Amino acid sequence: MRLASLAMYISPPPLAEATAVLWNFLSEALKRAGLDEVPVTLDDAVDYHQAWTRPDLLLAQTCGFPYVKHLRGKVRLVATPVYDHPGCDGPSMLSFIVVAKNSAVQSLENLRGTRAAINQPDSNSGSNLFRAAIAPLARNGRFFSSVIETGGHRNSIAAISDGKADVAAIDCITYGNVLRFDPASLAGVRILAETANGPGLPSITRADVSDVEVALMRQALQRAIVEPSLATARDVLRLKGFAVLADADYEPLAELERQAQRLGYPTIA
Repeated sequence: MRLASLAMYISPPPLAEATAVLWNFLSEALKRAGLDEVPVTLDDAVDYHQAWTRPDLLLAQTCGFPYVKHLRGKVRLVATPVYDHPGCDGPSMLSFIVVAKNSAVQSLENLRGTRAAINQPDSNSGSNLFRAAIAPLARNGRFFSSVIETGGHRNSIAAISDGKADVAAIDCITYGNVLRFDPASLAGVRILAETANGPGLPSITRADVSDVEVALMRQALQRAIVEPSLATARDVLRLKGFAVLADADYEPLAELERQAQRLGYPTIA
């Protein structure tokens, strides 16, 4: 069986259940279309970073910044989901820059010398968009007093609530999902600002997949958007559609990094 992994938005738990329902439909649709070795269930053992470049990859979801930094030429774009969350605009999304609810900070400039949290250095929403917002304010490559890496957006939220960090950038999809299904975890933070937006997290397949197979996957995804039995799953996921984006559509994410570098702020610091 080939590998299918859709692990980017599976927390809180209702999201994992809805994603499994979605994949069950997609799996059956792809089998009926004639694809071979389509897995019945999603893989939850392989780390999603590893899934991206697996030679047996059928379908996975990556982040736009790792795509432009590391995956171009190694994978094929399939489709980009369109979510119905505040901060989403078609297949584009932004991040909310959040601080502690009782923080006196009122502007990005006020964040100078505070403690930042990022989920991962190669995250578009938690690092690249965040860096682009801070770069014009940095001096000699510095802005924050310290930066911690939390491993996940929800961990970054918790770090602020627990007093371990003062600010983080949380993608609008994660924020919307947590607000719906675990609002208590957001009780200690508030939104200070929004980042620029950019193309969202694309579904990908391995580089040598044929045009025919890519077309079949895109057709299955589009059918999932109108399938009546998936209405509840789509609502849980806030999934409105899928857009087919080209490689050039993701180039603005690379340009954000270059702009920060030109401003002397190559990393969040």
